[in-house]
Amino acid sequence: MNNSEIYPHIDHTLLRATATEEEICCLCEEALTYKTASVCIPASYVKFARDKFPKLNICTVIGFPFGYSTTAAKCAETRIAVDDGADEIDMVINLGCVKDGKFSEIQREIADIKAACGGKILKVIIETCYLTEHEKIQLCKCVTKAKADYIKTSTGFGTAGARIEDIRLFKQHIGEDVKIKAAGGIKTKTDLEMFLNVGCDRIGTSSAVKLLSGGE
Repeated sequence: MNNSEIYPHIDHTLLRATATEEEICCLCEEALTYKTASVCIPASYVKFARDKFPKLNICTVIGFPFGYSTTAAKCAETRIAVDDGADEIDMVINLGCVKDGKFSEIQREIADIKAACGGKILKVIIETCYLTEHEKIQLCKCVTKAKADYIKTSTGFGTAGARIEDIRLFKQHIGEDVKIKAAGGIKTKTDLEMFLNVGCDRIGTSSAVKLLSGGE
């Protein structure tokens, strides 16, 4: 797979707590140079990035990384991010609700946040490292019924990241309009190719440009 085939699937990511304006600028410039799908940055930098890079596709994270903010808080975060110029929203579900079996509440929250997106893309992070297979299947159904655009494996801040077997499981249980984003622990070109070949539409990683920019 050529690098030019990989870059359009990359959410070029910098979510480190100590990220600076200079680092965000560098990330955005790399995204434009290599034509990645988006940059994924903290919400506090969305307006800064939009003003400085008006043509850039900007993604940010909501309820990140633990997902236990209230639905009202997540919706408010979403509306502010969209007003600031975000094109895509990656939200984290409430994992406590998963463990309590409250899947209807999770579906309702996803739907509420999708409405708050105002037509922008919504990706739902389910943090697979903490979930049973049954829980993953139920969440595939929640994401589909709530009409989110993507299901996403991981925040990158949990105990493990994306796994091929989870992508295969998602493909069996998501609706035809739901796409898949893998994130967390994807560190080699072989990893990138493997996740794309198994059916991911997006990959979230901070490493892609460094891995691929050495040439085809």
